Amino acid sequence: MSVYKTKSLDSIEQKIMEADPETFRRHVLESAKDFKTSWIELGRALYAVWKDKLYKEWGYATIDAYAAKEIGIRKQTVMKLLRSYSFLEKEEPGYLKDEYVDSQSTALVPGYESIDVLRQARNKKDLDQEDYAGLKKAVFEKGKDAGELKKDLTNIIRERRELEPEEARQEKKLSLLKRFLGSLKAITRELETAKLGPASLAREAESLIKKIEAEINL
Repeated sequence: MSVYKTKSLDSIEQKIMEADPETFRRHVLESAKDFKTSWIELGRALYAVWKDKLYKEWGYATIDAYAAKEIGIRKQTVMKLLRSYSFLEKEEPGYLKDEYVDSQSTALVPGYESIDVLRQARNKKDLDQEDYAGLKKAVFEKGKDAGELKKDLTNIIRERRELEPEEARQEKKLSLLKRFLGSLKAITRELETAKLGPASLAREAESLIKKIEAEINL
């Protein structure tokens, strides 16, 4: 999938010509140009821009504004790149080494969207270490794209919940109670502030809130 249109590429190339060859700003622009086949380097560069707030030195208020106007990348893509690179740096630093990238064919270098799915999988309590290891192998050794990986992740979670139906039911119950509690608290505060209902109604609502909180904390 191509992220850039011809107009964006032309704009980037123009900015590259205008930027000082020795600056980091030029380096980020060149990484953006090579983004389709080298997202890791662009992720590394953008991470540095975000972490050190270099975009402010270059006249932009936010990393989103900088990325959109200077290198033609949408906010959603920027966030995925930053999250994916940060995840690799923290959880799988070996895959950031030049030797790994150089040893892989372009088709097998994991895309940033696949890494973002793997990042989400890492935090799923439904998955155990073996599940995660299987997904990681699918990404780094088989080059599965994000769509395939999402299907695998969904299937694993479904299987786990089918094996543990009672746990899944309790999880759903807890989620619904929390949502109900949040809405009830908000409505009760509004009624009390605006004085739109009798005091007895507010007391009953507070009593119900306490019962739900006790249920959630069981």
